[in-house]
Amino acid sequence: MEQLKSTPLTSHHRALGALMAPFGGWDMPIQYEGIIAEHRACRDQAALFDICHMGEFIFSGDIVKDGLEDVFTFSVASIPVGRSKYGFLLNEAGGIIDDLIVFRLAEDKAMIVVNAATADNDFEVIGSRLKGGGLANVTGVTGKLDLQGPHSRVVMERLFGAAGSNLPYFKFTTAKILGFEAIVSRTGYTGELGYEIFIPNEKIVELWELILSDDRVKPAGLGSRDLLRLEVGYSLYGSDLSETITPLEAGLESFVNFDKEFIGKGALLSQKQSGLTRVKVPFKVGSRRSPRHDYTIMSAGENVGIVTSGAFSPMLGCGIGIGFVPPNLATPGTPLTICHDKVSMEAEVCNLPFFKGGSLRS
Repeated sequence: MEQLKSTPLTSHHRALGALMAPFGGWDMPIQYEGIIAEHRACRDQAALFDICHMGEFIFSGDIVKDGLEDVFTFSVASIPVGRSKYGFLLNEAGGIIDDLIVFRLAEDKAMIVVNAATADNDFEVIGSRLKGGGLANVTGVTGKLDLQGPHSRVVMERLFGAAGSNLPYFKFTTAKILGFEAIVSRTGYTGELGYEIFIPNEKIVELWELILSDDRVKPAGLGSRDLLRLEVGYSLYGSDLSETITPLEAGLESFVNFDKEFIGKGALLSQKQSGLTRVKVPFKVGSRRSPRHDYTIMSAGENVGIVTSGAFSPMLGCGIGIGFVPPNLATPGTPLTICHDKVSMEAEVCNLPFFKGGSLRS
């Protein structure tokens, strides 16, 4: 049996009655009160997520000379200190090894935040592509909590003063929290106003309890987090992204800078020239039925693709999903049929995001 890793909060999750399950090699809370209730708490007030399973690496050195600049699909050297950027680590074929965020901590220092399931491989791949400098895996000593929702700013101000109160999207600051220098970032995965707080593991329990002492904040598990991200059209690694899917197929070319060098660039340029055979497509179901991962996408009676993410959307009152189909079927308004065994539901291609009413830019 797989030996699951635990975050510092595992006993607290169980004490709160959380349903626990394996995720990316970790024992993680899926839900407490319930996925819909926790989803609503995040959309209406504020929700707190244990994200200590994510991986964190610290690079120290010359961004350009030591080769970090050529590792990802975006320019690290152009990120101002105090800002972060999202993009990809690719293989030679242009497939996505991982999607990640790089935080520019100083002129010669960056933090790379990666997905839990891919962290060990990411560390090896990134390290193998560097020409110098230092790369440290600090996942084991770094804790991370995400406070998300329209009330998150006032909660932060009440608990920590000015820390993060005026941060624009994708900017971060350092602040003294519980006696430690923490990184407070205006980022998240829900489509709502929110903050990601990085602090040493030893202070995570105290920070968790402090934030939950505010009545406006509810604990939330990965089930609601997945639903929240799907409603705003964010891709999930392992479902909508993988080593066999390129950023072009996933509709994420805006996070690829073709004016710089990176492994996989040649494959992407060839794909652009030859044309895509499949593309990511968002769709709405004409009922409350939920499409699910690996359901078949049909058009005119033919199997044309597969669903990679799907759920019932409480905000839209219908089923929503993401899948991959030939480009000629990706135009908004195109009818599709989603099938699995005896289940069949009519759907229509739409635009992203599904839900447009979030507080993200507040």
